[in-house]
Amino acid sequence: MDAYDAIVTKRDTRSYLSDPVEPDVLERVLRAARMAGSAKNAQLTRLVVVTDPEIRTALTECGDFTSWIDQAPAVVVLTCPVETGRLFDLGRMAQNLMVAAHDAGLATCPVTFQHQDRIREVLGLPADVEAPHAVTLGHPGPPPAENPLRAPRIPLDELVHRDRWSS
Repeated sequence: MDAYDAIVTKRDTRSYLSDPVEPDVLERVLRAARMAGSAKNAQLTRLVVVTDPEIRTALTECGDFTSWIDQAPAVVVLTCPVETGRLFDLGRMAQNLMVAAHDAGLATCPVTFQHQDRIREVLGLPADVEAPHAVTLGHPGPPPAENPLRAPRIPLDELVHRDRWSS
């Protein structure tokens, strides 16, 4: 699969098989994530790969919409120093991870953790590190019969303004 196809065919998935992700596949995906650029090449993002079922279950308490994430055999938590404005760097790394996983036949879904005190406790993070986002990862399970939330993307001419904002 070429990069364009990997990007345009990737869909977020919340249904996973219980099979673990093969270690060599996980390492390849993590290497792709590592290659994401960062502002001033600071490389401040760190990853916590969670495969332990008890810790994955504890992660369900760290966000407002994370009750399902323990179903994924792996959760890759993206961390960075507190208040460094590195969310764009985290996003770049997450996108690399998700596209590489899709190319490897894995399913992913990004999640947000709103409860930083709880995630610090669960993962043993130091006080100067935050973990605002994660990516669930695993072999795709059966798709839902219907997904009322899946909507087509807006047309490009509604998304893109050229040179100046236009009505």
